[in-house]
Amino acid sequence: MSTHPAHLFSIATGSSEPIYRQLVDQAQRLVAGRQLAPGDAMPSVREVAQALALNPMTVSKAYGILELEGVLTRKRGMGMFVADAPKGTHSVASRIELLRPTLARAALEARQLELDHDTVLSLFTKLLKEKP
Repeated sequence: MSTHPAHLFSIATGSSEPIYRQLVDQAQRLVAGRQLAPGDAMPSVREVAQALALNPMTVSKAYGILELEGVLTRKRGMGMFVADAPKGTHSVASRIELLRPTLARAALEARQLELDHDTVLSLFTKLLKEKP
C-alpha cells in the first residue's frame, strides 16, 4: 500500500530549483530520515502527477533519477519501491549533507533580509518544535 503523494511531497512552484529535483531531494530525505523504509511502495507516477498537478514526465524523471541512485527499485508489474539502503546511508553525516543545501538557501535568504543570527536561530528552533 503506497502513501498518498500529497502527504509525501510538497512542491515550491516559485522556487528556482526544478520540480523534478525537489521531488528527488524530498524522497532522499524521507528515506534517509526513515519516514520511508526499504520495501515501502511509492505512489505511482500518475498519482503523484495528479495530486500535485504536475506533468507525469516530471515525476517520471524524478523516479528515474532515484532509481539510478539506488534509492528506489522497480518491481515489474508492481511499481516503485524504496530500495534496501546501502550501509552508512542513514548516518548522521549523510543526513546532514542532505539538509545542507536547504539550510544554505535559508542562510542566504536571511542575509539578504538582513536578519540577525539570534532571530533566525530562534525562528528555526521554533519551527523544529512545531508539529508537521
